[in-house]
Amino acid sequence: MKYLMLVVADPDLTAEEEPVLTIENWVEETYGKGKATDGDRLRPPAEAKTVRRRNGKVSVTDGPFAETHEWIAGFDILECESLEEAIEIASRHPMATSGIIEVRPAWPLELD
Repeated sequence: MKYLMLVVADPDLTAEEEPVLTIENWVEETYGKGKATDGDRLRPPAEAKTVRRRNGKVSVTDGPFAETHEWIAGFDILECESLEEAIEIASRHPMATSGIIEVRPAWPLELD
């Protein structure tokens, strides 16, 4: 099953854990075992655009969709047997100690 793992930066958190978790180790372990299939960093929120369509009119505004000090810094697509496995993989990501990791099951769109 596919899971979207959102990597959320929180500038108020600066925790580190020993031994230090590195993104290089996480990528090697996760992508190397085929548990992650795609992912990347995202540009800072100041470079984001929010798009809405209301009553046929499109509006585009600068910045992230929500007023918050946390921001989505990246993502990974995980291929796991269960939510528990996806959570275990997410818990080993370096940002789990100095940010927030959100894991969501994919909800495939079934078009006939």
